[in-house]
This record gives sequence, structure tokens and C-alpha cells, in this order.
Amino acid sequence: MPRKPASKALSKADIPPVPIYQVKITLEESKPPIWRRVETPDCTLEDLHEIIQLIMPWESSHLWEFEVSRMERYGPSTDPMGFEIVLDDSDPAEDMTLQKLVEQKCKKFRYLYDFGDSWQHQIVFEKMLTAEPGVKYPRVTAGKLAGPPEDCGGIWGYYEIVSALTDPKHPRHKELKSWYGRKFDPEAFDLDKVNKALAVLRFD
Repeated sequence: MPRKPASKALSKADIPPVPIYQVKITLEESKPPIWRRVETPDCTLEDLHEIIQLIMPWESSHLWEFEVSRMERYGPSTDPMGFEIVLDDSDPAEDMTLQKLVEQKCKKFRYLYDFGDSWQHQIVFEKMLTAEPGVKYPRVTAGKLAGPPEDCGGIWGYYEIVSALTDPKHPRHKELKSWYGRKFDPEAFDLDKVNKALAVLRFD
């Protein structure tokens, strides 16, 4: 009986490169812009939601939705408490991926977090990369400024807080200083800290 040829072990050269999507996420109406640059392998929009929650950071305590177009929206299948949601105007976020969006020639889309405070994020595809050996993805490579605290009244409520914290003569300075204390610095952005938080996610 003829012997089957031995299978050849794959070398590193035989393994196809993993495409990496570089996107810039900017909190709309923030001045100066609050933004993060992210590199990630292909992932679902549900995964991207988890990335954004960790890098801003938010607390995953509110509903959210991606808007690709007026007629194309994607949201969660469960609420923050884990209860199932019936999606009326959107499709499951787990059904759409970055690769599919790029194939549709989508250049930018939006992510809304907290339908009350309405934190609207613009997400822009910047370029495609190839995964670097030894690098763990997803990762943040750059960013500016701290993300706003949860439940602070949206972008305008946030800037009132910033104004009060930085102005001892502001009528709400003492109140908000006692509430936020020294823990919150609107100018702060710690890249290493953000990536340590992001390390819980792995798509490669």
C-alpha cells in the first residue's frame, strides 16, 4: 500500500498576514477633541463597543447603538443588566464586522452611548495595517484628554464641571470638587493604563 506523503509543517512564511484596522474614535462636540486611535483585528461591532467602553473609559451602564447610515443601525441584544432586548429599529451588533463595513466602502460611522446624555462618537477608518509579530491586539496607539465621567449631563454638562473644577470662584466649585475630588483630571490621558485595561480583550 503506497505511503501517504508526510504533511509539511507550516512555516511563518506560509501563514497569511493578519489584517489590522486602524480607526480613530472622537467624542463629537468635544473641544479640544477627546480622541483615541485604535488598532484591532477584524471584530464585530459588539466587540468594538467593548473596546470603546474600556478606552474612553465608560462604565457599560447604559444602552448603546452604532449608526452606519440612517437605515442601518446595530445595537445590543441584552441591556446592561443582562436582560434580552427586542430590537425594533436596529440589527444585532454581533452580526456586523469591521471587514464587512470596509467591503461596503464605509469610511466612517457613529457610536452612541447613553441615550440620555447622548455621548456621540465618530469612528473613522484611517488605514489598513499588517499585524506586527509579538504585538497584542487590540491596542491604543495615541489619544488626547480624559473621557467625561458617567451621568454628568452630556457634553455641555461635562464642560460646566470642567469649568467649575478649574475656577475656585465658580458657584459650583466646592460642590463639584467634593464630588469629583482630585481623582478626575480632564487633561489626563495615560496610554499605558488604557492598554492595560484593554488587555482583557483578545481577538487574535
